[in-house]
Amino acid sequence: MQSLFASIGYNSWILTALLVVPIVGAGVLVAQARSPAADAVTRMSSARRTALLFFGIECLLSLGLWWSVDYASSEWQAAVTVPWIETWGVFYRIGVDGIAVILILLTTCLMPLTVLGSWTSIREKPHAFYALMLVLTTGMLGVFMSLDLVLFYVFWELMLVPMYLIIGVWGGKRRLYASLKFFLFTMLGSLVMLVAIVYIGIKTGGDGPPVFSYDAVLNAYFSYEAALWLFGALFLAFAVKVPMFPFHTWLPDAHVEAPTAGSVVLASIMLKMGTFGFIRFALPMFPYAATHPAVKSTVIALAVIGIIYGALVSMVQPDFKKLVAYSSVSHLGFVMLGIFSFTTQSMQGALMVNVNHGISTGALFLMIGMIYERRHTRMIDDFGGIAKVMPIFAVLLTIVALSSIGVPGTNGFVGEFLVLIGSFRTHPVAAALSATVIITAAVYLLWALQRIIYNPLSRPENAGLKDLNRREIGLLVPLIVAIIWLGVYPAPVLNRMHDAATRLVVRMGGVPEGNTPIALERR
Repeated sequence: MQSLFASIGYNSWILTALLVVPIVGAGVLVAQARSPAADAVTRMSSARRTALLFFGIECLLSLGLWWSVDYASSEWQAAVTVPWIETWGVFYRIGVDGIAVILILLTTCLMPLTVLGSWTSIREKPHAFYALMLVLTTGMLGVFMSLDLVLFYVFWELMLVPMYLIIGVWGGKRRLYASLKFFLFTMLGSLVMLVAIVYIGIKTGGDGPPVFSYDAVLNAYFSYEAALWLFGALFLAFAVKVPMFPFHTWLPDAHVEAPTAGSVVLASIMLKMGTFGFIRFALPMFPYAATHPAVKSTVIALAVIGIIYGALVSMVQPDFKKLVAYSSVSHLGFVMLGIFSFTTQSMQGALMVNVNHGISTGALFLMIGMIYERRHTRMIDDFGGIAKVMPIFAVLLTIVALSSIGVPGTNGFVGEFLVLIGSFRTHPVAAALSATVIITAAVYLLWALQRIIYNPLSRPENAGLKDLNRREIGLLVPLIVAIIWLGVYPAPVLNRMHDAATRLVVRMGGVPEGNTPIALERR
């Protein structure tokens, strides 16, 4: 397959194409919005069909990355370097490895489903909504591809404005509060990161112009004190985006007030930007600072607190959407535990939890949106026994919930199991504490399932609910297939991430395959 894609020069243009196609789609939607239409229904139909077309093109184009990339190579794949602002040392420099490819595919495959999930719910300014979703896609993909620190920052900030508007314009009753809180939290971390990037570029360039090349920064020298400060700046920006405890408080408000498509993008993709930032930038650029005992212990402690806190708070949530939002804090805590345990198993487990959380939590938010459209409430106690009138919904919700719990045979089990066995080798106490939370996750999700679909059908207003239609079933089927596939046979994804994860663990002086840590030389 690699030779086939090489024959058409696929790797030479695919990454740029993936960045350009959504921008073109956004331009088409803006043009459509300015043209007169017969009525509001026609305008809404044209907007969602155009968005689905461009997201579908994006998804199909990206699928070739699964076969075209050499995952064992230590070189960047599909790399492109073009001068941009040469006097400032800024280049359009992009490329991917096994980790980035999986996250890119997660993004491009989920975005068409967000359009289908918002097919009937976005009625006001649909062209603007989907144009913002397309621009947001370019920003998210750019983060995964960037190999220039300034370019990375540009894409990082590009994500902020569309999501701020998506929440603030199309969100719930407290949308202005939620969008402003999301903006301020993210902007604070971003400004600190910008200061760090400028310092890094100047320091790497020495007596010449600044150098922001990722590879050059990896080989640059920073004093121990400077490395600690720079790592701290990047840590703040990425920890807010993860979000880690105690930087998580913007997340429940943003999730609850965002429209369904916005919640799916936030949970499934944007939260991965923080963990990817640690994996791609903070850790490999400042390995000695990241592996300092005090730093590592602090991050591990915060990760475990987040795992426990997120699970306990989820148990007492009356709002199903807020329950899922707080569960994300717990799941992302597993990711951070796996990353900072610095073993190949824990690193691969963290990456798998990233992917699996995107699939399972995205599916949960889509299904919450479906019942909200029918009942206009997300309160768990307002339901009860709806399996009797919505049997297909009940079956699919049960499968997705079991995946989120981490039941063997579903995708959720694979990532959490690898994180636990990998982290137990370096942090046994943290792993043991985190393992107990799996029981708590079963409590809050199974209890919610019982109250929503398996209790007696006691409320008359639920008796007339209609089951899922063909569109809703069609958009959930790919997610259900992914849940079962990754739970039964995760090898294709694990194999594609293995070499990139191992290289990072080796650079961090961790435990790549055997039981002996690698000595980390101080830079």
